[in-house]
Amino acid sequence: MKVAVFSTKSYDKEYLDQANTSGAHELFYFEASLDRKTVKLTEKFDAVCVFVNDALNNEVIDELAANKIKIIVLRCAGFNNVNIERAAFWGITVLRVPAYSPHAVAEHALALIMTLNRKTHKAYNRVREGNFSIERLTGFELDGKTVGIVGTGRIGTIFAKIMIGLGCKIIAHDAYQNKSLIEAGVTYLSLDELFGISDIISLHCPLTPETHHMINADSIALMKKGVMLINTSRGKLIDTNAVIDALKEGQIGYMGLDVYEQEENLFFKDLSEIIIRDDKISRLMTFPNVLITAHQAYFTDNALIQIAQTTLQNLTDFEQGKIVHENQVTLEMIKL
Repeated sequence: MKVAVFSTKSYDKEYLDQANTSGAHELFYFEASLDRKTVKLTEKFDAVCVFVNDALNNEVIDELAANKIKIIVLRCAGFNNVNIERAAFWGITVLRVPAYSPHAVAEHALALIMTLNRKTHKAYNRVREGNFSIERLTGFELDGKTVGIVGTGRIGTIFAKIMIGLGCKIIAHDAYQNKSLIEAGVTYLSLDELFGISDIISLHCPLTPETHHMINADSIALMKKGVMLINTSRGKLIDTNAVIDALKEGQIGYMGLDVYEQEENLFFKDLSEIIIRDDKISRLMTFPNVLITAHQAYFTDNALIQIAQTTLQNLTDFEQGKIVHENQVTLEMIKL
């Protein structure tokens, strides 16, 4: 198939080309994101390959249909940036990579926790400047702490097992309870109960209309003063204004983010030489107890290999009429 690949970075091209050594598909790379301004580039292609910050709204999908695009392949698990209903209306198939390396994301959540807690990022900078003082670097032991996990799918389950291994008490919230976690001692609670007793809260749920801004002024008010909040899932789970207020008041004691609700204008770009006009993320970066990484939780060699292989296989399966059901995004999935 002739495929237009959008939001391309050097590593995307490297791993996709490795997965396409047979030359089964013609891949054309565009650095630009796919949106209403760039959708004209899809003329004379059979398929588009997109990532998390490509914006496939009604207007874009209508033009994809007009350009006779047959399939949208996502290089990620999430699909909230694609209007699935509109794609279905035009008969455009949407395929994703449902699981590439859940260990990578779970381990990154732990990295955020450990860095915020033990302040290793600050210690690193101090030592490089010849400052060997350990003043104001006090941390706490994770052993015995209560960790609340919102969402116990693949990533949340692996994260729970990691934290159990560190001696934490695990509580969780999910519409579908994981029997193996219950057997391991995990207790499922309502969301309000989880917020009320957790020392650390880690988000591992998808973005849906129900979970949009689930972390807001009301939910934060239920939390322990000084709670640690970690988000490696989707940025719009958190109301940024609410967490800024809570950080100023000390209600949130630590916050680690690998995602941000307006990240499409920032992440995966080098903005070091220009003024960042997003006042919210600029304010977040002023807090000494906030750690932000730019959507890199998934970013391991193993994950990139699996993403590229599954993406190319999705294209081949579509051509051959044998789509893997688990990889297809359907209307039923967005109505759950």
